[in-house]
Amino acid sequence: MDSINPNSHIYIEELREKKTKIEPKSPREIIQQKPSFDGILFLIVVSLIGIGIIQSYSLSVYITSSYNYNSFHFFIRQLIVGFFGIFIIWQLAKIEPDKLISKVGWLLFGVFSFILIIMPFLPNSILIKAGGATRWLNIGFMSLSPVEFFKIGFIYFLSNSFHRRLNFSEKLNFKEEIKLLIPYALVFGVVVFLIAVVQKDLGQIILLSSVLGVMLFFANRSYKVFLALIGILLLSFLTLIILFPHRMRRVLDWWAYVQDGLLSFMPSFVQHALRIDQAGLSYQISNSLNAITNGGLFGQNIAQGSYKLGFLPEVHTDFVLAGLSEESGFFGFLLVCLLIFFMIIRILRISRRVVNSKYHLFTLGLGVMFATEFLINAFGVSGILPIKGMGVPFLSYGGSSLLASCIAIGLILSISKNIYQTNTANQNEQK
Repeated sequence: MDSINPNSHIYIEELREKKTKIEPKSPREIIQQKPSFDGILFLIVVSLIGIGIIQSYSLSVYITSSYNYNSFHFFIRQLIVGFFGIFIIWQLAKIEPDKLISKVGWLLFGVFSFILIIMPFLPNSILIKAGGATRWLNIGFMSLSPVEFFKIGFIYFLSNSFHRRLNFSEKLNFKEEIKLLIPYALVFGVVVFLIAVVQKDLGQIILLSSVLGVMLFFANRSYKVFLALIGILLLSFLTLIILFPHRMRRVLDWWAYVQDGLLSFMPSFVQHALRIDQAGLSYQISNSLNAITNGGLFGQNIAQGSYKLGFLPEVHTDFVLAGLSEESGFFGFLLVCLLIFFMIIRILRISRRVVNSKYHLFTLGLGVMFATEFLINAFGVSGILPIKGMGVPFLSYGGSSLLASCIAIGLILSISKNIYQTNTANQNEQK
């Protein structure tokens, strides 16, 4: 039998102390252990919400006086929704994405799909009609636009389904890819009917089509399928425009305003064939451009614009960029464009760096959604495209749009924490 060292128990105790001893960590190490969301994106969005709140007061002077509202009517409403939206962003951003994204995504898709389906059958007492369309629900303290929340749920549905059903590295022939995408075409057909036909909102379908096309492209589908999808969508848009007189009239009014500049480069026989003698709603575009020009470089100062006084309808919603340009000038407009540009860049940066393909496609889709909303509105108020009645994210007055956009940003910030964790893990492995 081996002899027992009488001091062995002392050695064992020393080993235990070394094993259980907790080394003090530097503040930097402690901070790095706690996953953090993208703070820059959060600050950009808060800045845009603040600008939108200011514009809701400045640009609504004529409307409040016309309807005998308190001069702070729209300002107070947008202020309350804005602060609530920031609170939502902050709370969602603190939750881990694996515990949040799926639940919120399916909830938005399921609940608001159901609402869109039953809306045509609801009593008129809880529906709000505007411009010949029924797109809002009257829920007492505010009007609710279900499609604003449905968009986020639909983007999640696509990202989750692409993640589960599409093999990103698998190469299929054209027929196999078409067969694979037929279920999505059927679902999207139902969406087109509910939004473009029932609610008469073609702008949202253009937006969702853009999102679907980009997500399919980044899901590694072939360019043939991508081109075929574009062709089908263009044909569908033309059909939806021709079948509905109000859309055709809007396109003709837009063409009547821009035709001189576009036809000047074409042969005379083409000019004769395409020129129309019609002037209708083009005064909106004309006054929008005049308001932008009147702003100059530095603007007429806050609340000092003149074109908002009845010349631009819905100036605090659809024409917010024109009203902002008149009062804040070119540099104010440039500041807003830069904020939105960097917001989208930050979202796409998160999408590019996230490892999970579902989160990658989801954040990509939301980034494309924000970009498309801004471009459709900006091109509309500048006369490049017909006006589609779509607001600017975080700037245009509207509780539903602002709350839905805040939910989207909160989900994106939650996913951004996943990137930090992955990067920290990679750094630890390298060490």
